[in-house]
Amino acid sequence: MFDTILIANRGEIALRIQRAASHLGLKTVAVFSEADATLPHVKLADEAICIGPASAQASYLNPHEILMAARLTGAQAIHPGYGFLAENADFAEMIERHGLTFIGPTSSAIRCMGDKVRAKQAMRMACVPCVPGSEGELPEAADEILRIGAQVGYPLIVKAAGGGGGKGMRVVTTEADLVESVALTRQEAQRSFNNAAVYMERFLQHPRHVEIQVLADNYGKAIWLGARDCSLQRRHQKVLEESPAPKIDARAIAAIGERCVEACRQIGYRGAGTFEFLYEDGEFFFIEMNTRVQVEHPVTEMVTGVDIVAEQIRIAMGIPLSIDQEDVTFTGHAIECRINAENAWNFMPSPGTVTTWLPPGGPGIRVDSHLFAGYAVPPNYDSLVAKVIAYGKDREQAMSRMRQALSEMVIEGIDTNIGLHREVLKLDGVVDGGFNIHFLEQWLAGRSQRGAQQ
Repeated sequence: MFDTILIANRGEIALRIQRAASHLGLKTVAVFSEADATLPHVKLADEAICIGPASAQASYLNPHEILMAARLTGAQAIHPGYGFLAENADFAEMIERHGLTFIGPTSSAIRCMGDKVRAKQAMRMACVPCVPGSEGELPEAADEILRIGAQVGYPLIVKAAGGGGGKGMRVVTTEADLVESVALTRQEAQRSFNNAAVYMERFLQHPRHVEIQVLADNYGKAIWLGARDCSLQRRHQKVLEESPAPKIDARAIAAIGERCVEACRQIGYRGAGTFEFLYEDGEFFFIEMNTRVQVEHPVTEMVTGVDIVAEQIRIAMGIPLSIDQEDVTFTGHAIECRINAENAWNFMPSPGTVTTWLPPGGPGIRVDSHLFAGYAVPPNYDSLVAKVIAYGKDREQAMSRMRQALSEMVIEGIDTNIGLHREVLKLDGVVDGGFNIHFLEQWLAGRSQRGAQQ
């Protein structure tokens, strides 16, 4: 048990954690960089401490400064949020070693799921379907690489075992390009992740990105909280998410959800987690597990009524899950739009001072954000500045409410991608649902071509 949580993050997720902790009657400590002294969660926390300059490497990515802040303030637990050190097994291990509580999985579970080769092996043992591919890390010998490639079939994709965020991946369409592509991916993997191991999978042509949210406690109990569709992406980064995933049979979702729950039991997983799948032609294929709370967790909260962040904290306190699987119900539909400080069409980052902040409201609208008029958006971090979530009795109502919310939303002083969301939500393919992961980039490419011709 603990009574004080250090929030090792910033922005909207830090505020989200602060609110959940406060509702549970816990004290909070905010750590912040010199650029973030004015953030709302810093003001609301019981105690706040600066951990370094604006550079993430010198502040939010500095585990020793965070640990020192916990020691100085008496915080007994650390919540990492998402990004930064949230999936850093060494950081979690350091917290454990110093007798503090890491609000998340064990360091061994993070390490296992962080290595895509080990993660796939664990999923196969739990009978979770995986994309057909190499059984493990690719060997060095060129003839063996070619043999495995022939077994997998073309096109295929070479991936870094420690990769993420769209880095460390190459699509290979012919045998002639395979060996060189493996070598190049290994080099990139070593530079980006300090891990040169790579593997290969069949390259699916038109998949959707569907994920299953899970919660697991320390007593062998695990539940799944439905499916999210995160297929609207640009450069492997999610733009819009929704739950439930449209046009997928509920029985198929339930079946894969149960497989994920069983996998949690087999690997001894605890806390919140997300199993990510590619879904094509009625089949699910596991690609990775995120061992943290997701940016898009609000859509699941809206359709289930489960406070995922509060459950994370309760699990870390040693409290059993407050709900059973049979208690989980799915009601209505929820959509989330990520609002970024960037140009809506060329995607250039747009740091600067927010002069006007008018968030939307009305029935079914939730806004998670740290913005306020006068806030200076720094250039040092991810461009996410707000999340707009719309809930409705069905997908049609959720879409209608989202369009209304975006029409009301005003952020001035910086560029944002609100205009992009407004346009995208008018598209027939988005209105119909069930679009694949290439939809947005193909539409953007066509839009650019049309603009060049005019």
